[in-house]
Formats: sequence, structure tokens, C-alpha cells
Amino acid sequence: MAANKLDEIDRMILAELQADGRMTNVELAKRVGISAPPCLRRVRTLEEAGYIRGYHADVDPRELGFEVKVFAMVGLHSQAEADLSAFEARCRGWPLVRECHMLNGEIDFILKCVAPDLSTFQRFLTEQLTSAANVASVKTSLVIRCAKDEPGVPFDVLESRVTRQA
Repeated sequence: MAANKLDEIDRMILAELQADGRMTNVELAKRVGISAPPCLRRVRTLEEAGYIRGYHADVDPRELGFEVKVFAMVGLHSQAEADLSAFEARCRGWPLVRECHMLNGEIDFILKCVAPDLSTFQRFLTEQLTSAANVASVKTSLVIRCAKDEPGVPFDVLESRVTRQA
């Protein structure tokens, strides 16, 4: 199912679940204006089609003692597909790396990392990241504060796009 093949009810279901993934199916059905059984069938179809990848709690890292957030810009010696895939696999194995995105341009990857303190991050940086195979350069930026951190997609933008295409 492409986004433009979703009907308005499917898009409303996705928007509601993105805002609150813990609501009951009965509450979800009420919010989108259909009965519970077809709502549940639609949710399962959206899950099977890959629109819903999972349900997660929004955990506050600072409350759990992770005081440091750092973005690391990584340049590699080789951008051959095997080398890119190997670096991505290595990132998936590093617990401090919470996100790994391949970029175009001067930087090959940007990593979002969390750590309980600067010394823990520094150890990771020097003992694992900079010494990893194929890593040519690493530039880091320590996050001072976060002004916005919204998961998912802006459904109002999707709705206006779908409306224009109709």
C-alpha cells in the first residue's frame, strides 16, 4: 500500500496511533468513527503492510541517567556497498548508538548517541568508533538542549498532499 492508496480512515488510524499507541482498539475505533472489529482488521492490515513498525514507550533518557547526547558525523575511507553495509552492521551492535543515518555529501553517516556521562562517550569514541575498520574521520557535536523531538510524520502535511492529488 502506497501512502496515496490509504483511505482517510487508514490515515486517521495511523495519526491516532502515532499520537497514542497505547489506546484500546475500542477508543481508536471511536476516534476514527468506525466500529471496533473493522478497526482492528485495518490496524492488522496496516501492521502487515509495514506502515506500523511497532509500539514503543517514549522513555526519557535523562530520567534514566543518560545525561549526554552527541551527534557524530562519520567519514569512511571507502563507500563501496560492502563497506557501507559493514559499518551499518557495526553501528547496530553499539548500544550507545541510537540512530544511524547514511548521508550524501561530505559526511557518510550521522550517528545519534546517548551516554550516561562524557567519559563513557569518550571511551566509546576512542576505543570503538574512531578505531573501527574503514573509519577515516569522526566529528562530534554535543547536544546542549533539544527544542523539538517529534517522532513519526506530520499527518497534516500528508492530508494536504493527498487532497491536492485527488
